[in-house]
Amino acid sequence: MSLARIGIIGGTGLYEIEGMTGIRQVHLETPFGETSDDITVGKLNGTGVAFLPRHGRGHRILPGEIPCRANIYALKCLGVEQIISINSCGSFKEEIRPGELLIPDQVIDQTRDRIRTFFGDGVVAHVSMAEPFCPELSEILFQSAREAGAAVHKGGTYVTIEGPAFSTQAESRLYKTWGADVIGMTIIPEACLAREAEICYASICCVTDYDSWREKEEKVTADIIIGYMQKNLSMAKQIIKLAVGRIKDTRHCECGSALKNAIVTTPTVMTLEQKKKFHLIIGKYIE
Repeated sequence: MSLARIGIIGGTGLYEIEGMTGIRQVHLETPFGETSDDITVGKLNGTGVAFLPRHGRGHRILPGEIPCRANIYALKCLGVEQIISINSCGSFKEEIRPGELLIPDQVIDQTRDRIRTFFGDGVVAHVSMAEPFCPELSEILFQSAREAGAAVHKGGTYVTIEGPAFSTQAESRLYKTWGADVIGMTIIPEACLAREAEICYASICCVTDYDSWREKEEKVTADIIIGYMQKNLSMAKQIIKLAVGRIKDTRHCECGSALKNAIVTTPTVMTLEQKKKFHLIIGKYIE
């Protein structure tokens, strides 16, 4: 199918995008199970868009339980080539304040129990994650955020933790010494899977707190995060609408050919079942 060129993955509090027209709800079965929720497909400023709430409507799914493989696979099925992700995060820097935004360019994976690849079951591929976020899409998000009047920071490192508990003070201070900028629970494995699917991926990180490294700071709670996310969501939606209008039909980044030299399994040893399972992802390279 080719119903949408741009995918939007909504985080805490973002369950719909106002202004979409021709809306339909799509439920897809994937080789990796069911998606977090039905996908809303329609037009935004004349561009095909697919919206998916990662935690499910009503926020029913823990960060470590999000069916990321099914979510990314389903968006690929719909024709998505670019994913805009909305993520809440805590800050390790005084100058990156709650209520502000950050467009990250690096990520550190501190998760433990998540599957980060489509591959396995006899098929091996190794993609490059040196630049985990699409630089072109990230630049579009940054420029759109500036145009919308947001207090936005360009570039930064996002630490992904397993959750669902927030960091201890010792952990938070450790990550701060690493030079990380923000912390959250949801970019990994989405970024890894999007790269394997040859989909551009970039994030609008909504800063909600200072994590737990500041001794005199109020301890981070779900109520604090939700409060700041509600304030940030209106701005995030404006940025999305602006960004959708700036994204070109033709991609010039390397995301669309991430698997070109990554597949190491010889096609002749793949079974028909394997080829069928992975066809959407690697079909153009093994036919």
